[in-house]
Amino acid sequence: MTTVLTRSPFAHTWLRDPWSQPLAAEGPVPAADVYREGEDLVARLDLPGVNPADDITVEVEGRKLVVRGERKDQRSEESEGRRISEVRFGSFRRTVTLPKAVDGDAVRASYDAGVLTVTVPGVFAGTTPQRIEVTTAA
Repeated sequence: MTTVLTRSPFAHTWLRDPWSQPLAAEGPVPAADVYREGEDLVARLDLPGVNPADDITVEVEGRKLVVRGERKDQRSEESEGRRISEVRFGSFRRTVTLPKAVDGDAVRASYDAGVLTVTVPGVFAGTTPQRIEVTTAA
């Protein structure tokens, strides 16, 4: 038996991934892993080949964590009389909606081995999930 998975052309209107942004409007979106760690929100973004001091901006805009920047990566290699040149460039932006507004001074960001880690401390403080009972038909 063969199973074919297709994507509905209408899925983008009402089944939207809360972490993603439209590609056409703002350029490429870096891959991200966003998760809760205790009362903190941690966002890890794959940004290889960027200079964090010059090419990345991390901002808090109300209830949004915004990571934007520009990739400027150019490599050349010569071997056996052949020259290979690879250029990757372009701006990027990633937005994460926070459960509540936070003070931007408390947000920490670090860059190591091509991964940007942004920690928003205490953003989940005082929020506890409420369990909803699921009922079934008799």
